[in-house]
Amino acid sequence: MDEAKFNAFTPEEKERIIEGIRKKYAKVAISPEGNFRYPTGRAGLEGQRYDPQTIDSLPEDVAASFCGVGNPFSLGKIHEGDQILDIGCGAGVDTIIAAMMTGFTGKAVGIDLVPSMLERARSNLAKTSLNNVQFLESSAEILPFDNDTFDVVISNGAFNLIPDKAKALHEVFRVLKPNGRFMIADQVLLGESPVDTKSMLATWHR
Repeated sequence: MDEAKFNAFTPEEKERIIEGIRKKYAKVAISPEGNFRYPTGRAGLEGQRYDPQTIDSLPEDVAASFCGVGNPFSLGKIHEGDQILDIGCGAGVDTIIAAMMTGFTGKAVGIDLVPSMLERARSNLAKTSLNNVQFLESSAEILPFDNDTFDVVISNGAFNLIPDKAKALHEVFRVLKPNGRFMIADQVLLGESPVDTKSMLATWHR
């Protein structure tokens, strides 16, 4: 994949990408069912081999809003007291799970670009007893945090949607503490990428 293509969008083209993402995920905020080509909700959590006890501890409405493409927690352990950032948190399922893992001495912060998804995330959080979670509207390309803030950054199915992935990755490693960990699950393109910007913009969020 020619990464240079994806870093050459004009501001107007980036705005088209963001608006397309917001339009799609406004529907997902209501329910992910039928919006993806893979299992979502509890079936998605089970298919991605999330810990069964963790799944069972989630309120049913929270589990039903899961639409991740993988299981970032399979890549490493969350330790008690960890400060965790979830990029592209969506309905907040992974953020909530991370908060459960890190305990009351730690904290989990979820960021997303889609206001309706953040609204769903806050609604999901209200169904739990957790008080170590924060949700913020933010771009992954400009993270609103100081250097060396987080022990762990997770992301599940979000980086494929980011226009400037190199800039977002730079931000990830800026906010990670020394020896911090980036645990990402995502989709990858097999085969050739579209040869023109118009085709990429038309299919970006599908």
